[in-house]
Amino acid sequence: MADEQPGGMTESEQESAEELAAPRSRVIHEVIRRQGEEELARPVGSLFWSGIAGGLAITTSVFAEGALRHKLPAGMPGREAISDLGYSLGFLMVVLGRMQLFTEQTIVTVLPAMAAPGWRRLGLAARLWAVVFAANMVGTCVAAAVSLWLPLAEPPVLASMVEISSELLRKTPLDILRQGIPAGFLIASVAWIRGGISSGDFWVVLALTYAIALGGFTHVVAGSAEAFLLLFAGQAGLGQVLGGIILPALLGNIIGGTGLFALLAHAQVRQEI
Repeated sequence: MADEQPGGMTESEQESAEELAAPRSRVIHEVIRRQGEEELARPVGSLFWSGIAGGLAITTSVFAEGALRHKLPAGMPGREAISDLGYSLGFLMVVLGRMQLFTEQTIVTVLPAMAAPGWRRLGLAARLWAVVFAANMVGTCVAAAVSLWLPLAEPPVLASMVEISSELLRKTPLDILRQGIPAGFLIASVAWIRGGISSGDFWVVLALTYAIALGGFTHVVAGSAEAFLLLFAGQAGLGQVLGGIILPALLGNIIGGTGLFALLAHAQVRQEI
């Protein structure tokens, strides 16, 4: 007869229960920490080209959202909410395609530094942040320029893309910063949740990035694609794009992703590691 375990369960039943149980926060923290260590060890060239690919891919969010907005009948109930689904496309491509996205790195590369603080780790994290952010900006800038100058889409779709992007012009830099905080928190949570599941990544990314679009929150990389579209369409100046849109969105995403989510994620397991 099998050995009885606490709760009247056999040893095999206890093992099955452990396999089915959701991983503890400490386990997820360790998964993310190891991912961060791997990212910190990657060559700069690999990070840069992956970041450019991420910037190019994230611009498809603006394409998809603009195409849906154009195709759906004007005055249709829920038209804007349905077109917001297109916003998730670029994030699905980047996250599932393992491309570099700056806001995802606000938690992945910070946890190793929090677990074992040191100037070397902080320096590596700063290097990765700088390289990935610069590459993402190059990617979105190139994609926006090519989209308008070739052009890649039909004129009505491009007009819808610019119209959607122009919503940024109605926000102050402070608005963009404030709305960047929940966006940073949500994207950081994507990395955390994916560290604790073995399937269902698609739905996690879809749900959390759709929430960003529905809430009108500002994501610095996707927002930079919109900002560069406005720049090349002649609707915004370079100073406004860099200082009035990208910089406040960047600060908001860092506050939400690192200042809130990463600190909370580490704090809940700090005494267990």
